[in-house]
Amino acid sequence: MAPSNIVSTTASQDGVAEKQPNGDDIREVHDASNLEADETESTHKQEGVRRVEAITSVWSNQVLIVMFMFQHGLLATTSVVATIVGGVFALPIAKVIDIWGRGEGFVVMLGLVVLGLILKAVCQNVETYAAAHTIYWAGHVGMGYVINIMLADMTTLRNRLLLFGINSTPTIATVFAGSKIAELFYTQVSWRWAFGAFTIILVGVCIPVAGVFVWSKRKALKQGLIVPRVHDRTVWESVKYYVIEFDGNGYTPNGWATGYIIAMIVLGVALLAAFVLWEKYVAPVQYFPFKFLKDRTILGACGLYGFMFISIFCWDAYYQSYLQVVHDESITISGYILNAFSLTSAFVGPFVGLYTRWSGQYKWPAIIGGVPFATLGTVLLIHFRTPGTHVGYLVMCQVFNGISAEIWTLTAQLAIMSRVTHQEIAVSLALWNLFGSVGASIGLAIAGALWTNILPVKLLEFLPDDAKDQAGAIFGDITIQLSYPMGTPIRSAIIAAYADVQRKMVISGAAFLPLCLICLVLWKNVNVKTLEETRGRQNKGNVF
Repeated sequence: MAPSNIVSTTASQDGVAEKQPNGDDIREVHDASNLEADETESTHKQEGVRRVEAITSVWSNQVLIVMFMFQHGLLATTSVVATIVGGVFALPIAKVIDIWGRGEGFVVMLGLVVLGLILKAVCQNVETYAAAHTIYWAGHVGMGYVINIMLADMTTLRNRLLLFGINSTPTIATVFAGSKIAELFYTQVSWRWAFGAFTIILVGVCIPVAGVFVWSKRKALKQGLIVPRVHDRTVWESVKYYVIEFDGNGYTPNGWATGYIIAMIVLGVALLAAFVLWEKYVAPVQYFPFKFLKDRTILGACGLYGFMFISIFCWDAYYQSYLQVVHDESITISGYILNAFSLTSAFVGPFVGLYTRWSGQYKWPAIIGGVPFATLGTVLLIHFRTPGTHVGYLVMCQVFNGISAEIWTLTAQLAIMSRVTHQEIAVSLALWNLFGSVGASIGLAIAGALWTNILPVKLLEFLPDDAKDQAGAIFGDITIQLSYPMGTPIRSAIIAAYADVQRKMVISGAAFLPLCLICLVLWKNVNVKTLEETRGRQNKGNVF
């Protein structure tokens, strides 16, 4: 899953009559003017940010369209799946692309993906595969993140969600085609060539993107829009430069040296507090300006993404197993039911972007559009996730949750980007990704705890007396669970145990929805169309 986003003038440029500001809107105009002043007063803009502004300024409309089309195709092969590894990895990537440049960061991430895929294709043991997957996953998540930042560079706030939404639409095809293509590779060619073919295709699609950045950079250099790098720093000066730019002073390399978990937790809390103090009072180049760390919209958007993933992963973690065991669905059909979530999200995304482009609003669509669907999609599962429910109702709940997740994912990103300058976009979205990753890991931990502590007990309770000694084997292997035909006493006992634990998992997920609503209420109500009219565009180059 993707997993993984009001003020007005009298009339817009499109000629559509709009409302005049009300009392709340006037306060937001004041907020917007403060942001404008902050951006004007900011004298430090890192080299990668300056470079991308210069590069986009030399793009023609045709080049802009070509760049978007190439990136649009990449999403089919580089889905943005938030995990704890990806969330943490996005933070250093943000500084890399801010300092060195978007194109350079994109090429580095592509290199990691290619290296990981090649190692997967040739691996002969589990250890090599594990290392290959670690390398691949770092590049995979990093590439998806850089693509999102590129799209932010190429668009105004008003149009940003439209292209973000369109950029997720390849999921509509991959939901149906992916499993079939994988099966054909496995049965007709080999799984090694699946990795090999993917490597070739990915490089072929990515080369034009990198090529446009190289060409644009050279053109910007010729026009004097980019100051050429002067490599006259000594080794020590280079080390000092990157320590300051990456704000490396805020970290400690030996933080995880202790062998006690409690010590790591205490140390982590202490370092987090020290990092905040460092950012506010000491850092010569702040990793993320302190004024944004206390912005209620940014905190609310990050909190929403985290709590949303906690809620979803509480009930989603073992969903496919539930569909196979309880409803006796095949792997293919259960996959389709499960992926109705991401399919709906991909379909809804462009419409969310169109509405935001027309209205300029993100807060009220998130509340009025997202909250009802999230509530229905999750709370109804408490009733419908039972053995006797028709799977159509389960698909309906997946559709509801897919709608709410896409609305919240897109509007939360826009809420964050409306509060920062162009310099802070990469880091702010990295921070947002981190909250989602941590939320997903917490949700998985809750689901795992419920699963491992409740299911074995319920199996012992429901299994016939002559099969209770098999409870451990049944719990640990889904193939054993599926080997008992539907209607037999043992299969019925397994289904009853599944139903009990799954109901508790859904209730746990529903319990986090009020926290999502609280986070939404925290957002400031800013109209992004009027905001850019008063503050100006974040990127001054040629953007959509």
